[in-house]
This record gives sequence, structure tokens and C-alpha cells, in this order.
Amino acid sequence: MSGVDFLNKLLDGTSVEWKPLGEVTSIKTGQSVNKQMISANPGEYPVINSGRDPLGFIDDWNTDNDPIGITSRGAGVGSVTWQPGKYFRGNLNYSVTIKNVQLVSTRYLYHLLLEMQPEIQSLCTYDGIPALNAGNLKELQVPIPCPDNPKKSLEIQAEIARILDAFTELTAELTAELTTRKKQYKHYRDQLFSFEDGVVEWKTLDEISQKISSGGTPSTSVSEYYDGDIPWLRTQEVDFRDIWDTEIKITEAGVKNSSAKWIPANCVIVAMYGATVGKIGINKIPMTTNQACANINLDEKVADYSYVFHFLTSQYEYIKSLGTGSQTNINAQIVKNLQVPIPFANDPVKSLAEQARIVAILDKFDALTNSLTEGLPREIELRQKQYEHYRDLLLTFPKPQEVMA
Repeated sequence: MSGVDFLNKLLDGTSVEWKPLGEVTSIKTGQSVNKQMISANPGEYPVINSGRDPLGFIDDWNTDNDPIGITSRGAGVGSVTWQPGKYFRGNLNYSVTIKNVQLVSTRYLYHLLLEMQPEIQSLCTYDGIPALNAGNLKELQVPIPCPDNPKKSLEIQAEIARILDAFTELTAELTAELTTRKKQYKHYRDQLFSFEDGVVEWKTLDEISQKISSGGTPSTSVSEYYDGDIPWLRTQEVDFRDIWDTEIKITEAGVKNSSAKWIPANCVIVAMYGATVGKIGINKIPMTTNQACANINLDEKVADYSYVFHFLTSQYEYIKSLGTGSQTNINAQIVKNLQVPIPFANDPVKSLAEQARIVAILDKFDALTNSLTEGLPREIELRQKQYEHYRDLLLTFPKPQEVMA
């Protein structure tokens, strides 16, 4: 059944009227808030400001039973938020409060605004700080089914919301299970890396590696250095995963005229600069990297690269804490001095077998909690796509000009 047929069956011949959002809702901005205010007044009430996730939790609230919001400024501009109960709405979030609940249902409007995200984004300006003007948002046209029969209209809206809520509830259950699994994964990982005295010998990465190097960046002013076929890794692509490709490719000339250099496959890579500092990855193909990557080519007779990857991943917060300066950077010497527990260090065969045993367990947990091709993340992604498919079916109403045509 096509989207039009599905919707027509639900509407059963009734009309749809498009009304400005400002006519059916009241749109207001929240109160000023910042991270210092939150840290000084910790509490239980979430702070909803720029983006969908809470900025933090505070001991005061200014909103109750008014769950729909739209981010007004910043990187998350135009994002539709849903926060039930009591919370603190910040000054970068518009409240979208229904004026007449006998005309529009809250959950219907929420799903509708998610469906209309492209239209909302088109109202935003991106000169300087991204922003969404309330006056423009008020002009957004929203469809109200069967406007001359409020009872039937709300029944239609309720049925649409019921179907879509079924998908979001399933996704929420899977997400909650994933959170539990991740806690289990962390617990077992910590247990596996908790060795008895005398079982392990702590060795620095420098001691168990053939080579630890960083790369370089070809001059961006020379076009001949870019758009080649040589993978060139930047730290924003290092995110606790296998790396099979890179967003940017460079040329042989780019390699020859910079400090970028080839590294073999299966190096453990540690991000050293900026927002990604301390993140870990493994390059699954030979590639080059920029200077912010510490590339650890391990001695395979001593250490399993996957074992070292899992251990360093468990040490992420510690590694990040070693950073200095405004960007909290670390350097190659800090990386070289990081210590790794090597089990049965005096018996290489037994040591590598134990490392492989630990890796096999952690790889299974990792697949369940992080893999996008299997496990819960894959299931959540499929459910989200299913939700979006049915949302398209249920909320793609004909525009006035389409009806006239």
C-alpha cells in the first residue's frame, strides 16, 4: 500500500486544513542557563537547551507537562525535543505549547514536527551562529485532519500517534537494554583486566612495539597533494573502532612533500589532539595519518594488537586526563610511556593465548553493544528506519496546491 493510499484509508475521505504553527501553538523561548549555573546548583531536573540531550541536571525547574521544544540556536538548531514532566527549559530552546488541546494532540504534533524537520531546517539561518527565528517558525504550515469535526480529528491524530509510539517504545526498550549491556561489558572488561599479583608484567607501549610514529599534513594550499588514492587518516575518524577507509585521500606527491608516512595494517592508533584525545582505533588497511595520530606498530611476538586496543580503550578517561594545554593534547612520549599488562610475560606462547582468550570474550561483547552490522545497535537502527517509514506514510498530507491540482 502506498503512503497516499494508507493515509486516505485512515482519513476516510475527510479533509485536511493547513494552519500556521503560530496559530495552533504558543512559541516562547526558555530562560538563560549555562554550565556554571548547573554545576553550582546540581539537582534532579534535566536542563534542555541546545540539542536533544540534557545539558545537565539542576535543582530548579521552569517547565511542567509542556514537553515539545525546538532548538533555536547553535549546532543543534531546528532539532525537535521531547521532555515530559518537570524540567528546566534553557534560552536556546523554544517551547511549542498547544493552545487548544481539543484541536491538536501533543504526541501527534511531536511526531508531525519530526516529520517536518527538513522544513524546519530550511527556516534556519547559518550565517555565523546557526539560528531559528521564532517569527519564521510561527509561519510553518501544519496539517490538521478533519478540522470541522474535532472529535474525529483527535481520533485520527490519536491513531497516528498510537502507531508511531509503538515503534518509539520498542526503540526505547532496545536502547535501555543496550545501556545495560554496555554496563555489563564495562564490568566484564574491568574484570578481565584485573590480574592477580605475579600473573602479569606491566610494560610500556614503547617496550612492546616495533615502532611508534605520528604522521603529517600535506600543505592544503597545494591541490596536487589531495584527491589521490592514498588513505589519509585524521583523528576525528578515530572512534574506538576498526578503520577500513578514510574520508580524505592524498597523492604520492603529498606523501613525499610532508611528514605523512605509510603505516602497516593493524596498528593501534591513539588520537593525541583536541576533542578526540585518548580515543583509540585500529587501521585495517595500510594508510597514512596526520600528525595528531600516534601509530603503534606492536611486536606481534609479545602483544596482540586487539588485546592492546581493548586495554587502551578501557583506559580512555585516564589517557584523556594526561592532556595539557587549552586543547588537552598529549604527545608521543606520553603514549610511549603508557603501560599495558602482559600476562605470563615469560612464556610468549601462553601469554598470546591468554591475550587471545580475553580478546574473544571482549569482541563478542563489543559486537553486541557497538556493532552497526549485528547486535543491538543494528536492531535499534532498523527499528528507527521502520519508524521513519511509517511516519512518512502517516504524516505525508497533500498540500493545498496538490489538492487543487
